[in-house]
Amino acid sequence: MKTHHALRIAAIAAAALLTACMAQPVVVATAPVTPALAYEVAAEPERYAGAEVIWGGMILGLVNRESQTEVTILAYPLDSAQRPVPSAGSRGRFIIVLPGYVERHDYPDGLFVTLSGRLAGSRAGHVDEQTFVYPLVEAAHVHRWPPGFQFDRPQWHIGIGVGVRL
Repeated sequence: MKTHHALRIAAIAAAALLTACMAQPVVVATAPVTPALAYEVAAEPERYAGAEVIWGGMILGLVNRESQTEVTILAYPLDSAQRPVPSAGSRGRFIIVLPGYVERHDYPDGLFVTLSGRLAGSRAGHVDEQTFVYPLVEAAHVHRWPPGFQFDRPQWHIGIGVGVRL
């Protein structure tokens, strides 16, 4: 009986340790999230009006308007830890709408972000000579990734000798 009890405690402890090691989300939506990608929303913005999204990507530019700031993002898919994955290729573009003034230094071009928010329509714009539809996202939370975040992942290697890995 004592062995059975000890095994049960060990199993609970192992589960707790594994749960503690799991990647936690950096942003959390307040409502069910639509799985649509930025380019899908750009094609049918009225279909997704008001939907909650969790998207990420790289900042391309920032414009401070009178009462809000708009940050243009090159969208990338997110991994299981909600990190943008640039190597997977772009999934379109979108604009984050933030209330008030935002300092450009805090949102520089090239910075990667993950955000949660609500789709609030779209706006036509241009990329070079191409007309482009940008979904607008009223951001609830924006996580700014530090430089080198793509390489900040646990890596497991089994080595034998010097320079030889299995």
